[in-house]
Amino acid sequence: MSTIVFVHAHPDDEGTATAGTMIRAAREGHRVVVVYCTDGDPGERSDGGFDSDVPDDLEPGETVASRRRGEAEASAAITGTARVEWLGYADSGMTGWAQNNTDGVFARADPDEAARRLADLLDEESADAVVGYDWHGGYGHPDHVMLHRTTLAAVELAAKRPRYLEVTMNRDLMRQLFVLAAEMGMEGFDPDTRGDDGNPIGTPESELHWAVDLGDDVMTKRKALACHASQSDVRQLLEIPVEAFPFAFGTEHYIEPGRPAGMVRGWWLDAVSGVG
Repeated sequence: MSTIVFVHAHPDDEGTATAGTMIRAAREGHRVVVVYCTDGDPGERSDGGFDSDVPDDLEPGETVASRRRGEAEASAAITGTARVEWLGYADSGMTGWAQNNTDGVFARADPDEAARRLADLLDEESADAVVGYDWHGGYGHPDHVMLHRTTLAAVELAAKRPRYLEVTMNRDLMRQLFVLAAEMGMEGFDPDTRGDDGNPIGTPESELHWAVDLGDDVMTKRKALACHASQSDVRQLLEIPVEAFPFAFGTEHYIEPGRPAGMVRGWWLDAVSGVG
């Protein structure tokens, strides 16, 4: 059995990106660990609003960060995650937002320090594999881009170099889903709309290595996502009809640097690393 560490920028990112893989890995007896780089505490946007929703039912002494930590623990109970850890940084917000230049945000962290924190966690777990983000974090969020850099550096610092993969979105599949949604009279998401960093969203299928079909686990993934219901974007995703949810979230896609070109539909834990 293996220990797999999934690194995510914010609480709820696992729900849309890797929850299905986490569920299957845990069910098969692998040790699943999730690391969140930020605590989900809201930061100020350029328009004076906040980047995370502030629930109106906070208990006395409860903060947005503590609520979102609780949501992450609830999600972990559903995915079978054995350990939830936090790197301890604040949310940087989207590009151009006021908190981009605030002390303590992840995007402004000392790269060496952040990588060392993560590498220490990898060493504690003697991680066999680590999953980070693609080079622009899917859509260019500053915290996602920083996560990519941090995870790459941590893999090199770890005492035992783990297998390294990057979760991403299949841009070609997203295009198909966008057309399908339009045909059904639903509002879709156009991946060719420029992301936060000015690049298209996701990765072309020709650059992917793994497509993990979730099967029945996709509905458990939906339950994990629902744990993060304090966030309006999550609530919007949960409005997708249940019967349509597998079409949008039933496959998780990965890049594995060092593997031969070509996307394989299969379970990457059954294969050896592509790095010699």
